[in-house]
Amino acid sequence: MTSTCDESNAIKISENGEDSLFFESGGRRISPWQDIPLFVNPDSDVVNMIVEIPRQSKVKMEISKETYYNPIKPDSVKGQSRQLSDIAPFRGYPCNYGAISQTWESPNEIDDQTGISGDDDPLDVCEIGNVVAFCGQIRKVKPLGAFVVLDEGQTDWKIVAIGIDDPLATKLSDIDDVERFLPGFLQALKGWHCRYKVPEGKDENTVALGGRLMNKQ
Repeated sequence: MTSTCDESNAIKISENGEDSLFFESGGRRISPWQDIPLFVNPDSDVVNMIVEIPRQSKVKMEISKETYYNPIKPDSVKGQSRQLSDIAPFRGYPCNYGAISQTWESPNEIDDQTGISGDDDPLDVCEIGNVVAFCGQIRKVKPLGAFVVLDEGQTDWKIVAIGIDDPLATKLSDIDDVERFLPGFLQALKGWHCRYKVPEGKDENTVALGGRLMNKQ
């Protein structure tokens, strides 16, 4: 199946079998991680988000670093796709979740904020708008701030962002605005990232830096 992303006429998505979601542009296969620009416009702070998991979905999908062209694949354990449990107050994923192209948290470098190395993945982005995205969508999003999770002992930054087409986009400029218009949401979002692996028999994660929410600057 082939579809055109509603956020960019340049990018098409084609499914190769049931397991891999590949990206194409101009009739050739591309990597969503390496070939899609970080910024939508060099003069803007709006970035390209590759949606891996739509809001309320329970299927863990992710960009495959090990496969040519980095398709999106189900995250699996012992050959079975990971199905996430509901963590109150959310059903499935609490937001549209994905990666920011052209970014990487290196496992070989110590993060200057946490003192712990990165998780070897692109930067994660939590898009908190009302629109439910779709897997493989390229969303233009405005970063608002961030928090950092220590996930199984690795630094894992979470960029909080809003889609520029969302009704709230004109009202949200930084992380403080999120609390003003969505009171309690960020605290619940941090709690979800701490507890979502517990039903799998794993320990809770920790929000580093005392749980601090950082503005985009």
